[in-house]
Amino acid sequence: MKKFKFGLLPKIIVAIILGICLGMFTPETPVRIFVTFNGLFSEFLGFLIPLIIVGLVTPAIADIGKGAGKMLLVTAMLAYGATIFSGFLTYGVGESLFPSLISDDLKLTQISQADGVKPYFTVAIPASLNVMTSLVMAFTFGLGIAHLGTQSLKYVFSEFRDIITMTIQAVVLPLLPIYIFGIFFNMTFSGEVFKVLSVFVKIIGVIFIMHIFLLILQYTIASIFVHKNPLRMLGRMMPAYFTALGTQSSAATIPVTMRQTIQNGVHKDIAGFVIPLCATIHLSGSTMKIVACALALMMMQGMAYDFQMIAGFIMMLGITMVAAPGVPGGAIMAALGILSSMLGFDQQALALMIALYIAMDSFGTACNVTGDGALALIVDKCFGKKAEAVAEG
Repeated sequence: MKKFKFGLLPKIIVAIILGICLGMFTPETPVRIFVTFNGLFSEFLGFLIPLIIVGLVTPAIADIGKGAGKMLLVTAMLAYGATIFSGFLTYGVGESLFPSLISDDLKLTQISQADGVKPYFTVAIPASLNVMTSLVMAFTFGLGIAHLGTQSLKYVFSEFRDIITMTIQAVVLPLLPIYIFGIFFNMTFSGEVFKVLSVFVKIIGVIFIMHIFLLILQYTIASIFVHKNPLRMLGRMMPAYFTALGTQSSAATIPVTMRQTIQNGVHKDIAGFVIPLCATIHLSGSTMKIVACALALMMMQGMAYDFQMIAGFIMMLGITMVAAPGVPGGAIMAALGILSSMLGFDQQALALMIALYIAMDSFGTACNVTGDGALALIVDKCFGKKAEAVAEG
């Protein structure tokens, strides 16, 4: 018999439910235990963030930078453009809708910690690098390795990436449900959790509608290039969409995405190049979720922001998430550094970002891979005749 696997999303849902139910009638002592645990985990997460950036961004930039040719450049620019367009679209919609969804009397800073409850002890774990230093280091080493073709240094960073990925999978993700439980345990103890949950549900609903709109828009733009029915082309991509919903992995969905893209008329060689590359660098759905959740949490906390701040964050996010490992929630893990450095998120807000993101992880991945097919159509229009001539020759 096939062994049943209890995924990360169900674990987080159970953790939230238990945190709410137990927090309604618990005495202070259990709350202090989880306040202590959350403090230790927050310190560890803060220590890990710069290492995540260096370990994941460096080899990702090195791998992409080694390619050459116009097709790589066009595909990369299209993927990055689509990703940041998604971010700016989300910001515009969020600015218009979120203020009416988030009540003025709801301040996350007032309810995210149980009043008067202090941890039994704390342990400081200083980070080895600050976030901006680690970002600059990652870009410098990544571009340098790509330019010089330094195999030995590339091998070192590839192994470092494996260590960081293993740490995320073996330590961070298994402990994350306990951390989320502690947060909602504390919030329920302070009596405001249901206001927070009502806002979360509304935000998730808005994001779901937006990602459907984004897919229709992407295929409408692609139809201008290829002169085909956009809804029919989008309909052919539904097997890839639903496969991504189940696997929560762009990489695992590549074979299905390629097959459906070819059925939309893209040359096999073009699809074989664009789809695997875009599975790594095109993250429209993930960007939409992160920008929307970040904007909502900033409004809830009464944090000051402006267009210039969010614009810089979106453009940096489109680059940083290229490093997302092939694990559920990988994009948000890669984005933690710029959330804290550019938007000023503390550990409590980062934890809620993780919870919100993972709650929609499947839909973001499905949006990413389905959009890959639209980008492949545009690339095929630019280079398809050349690929056909090479194949015939």
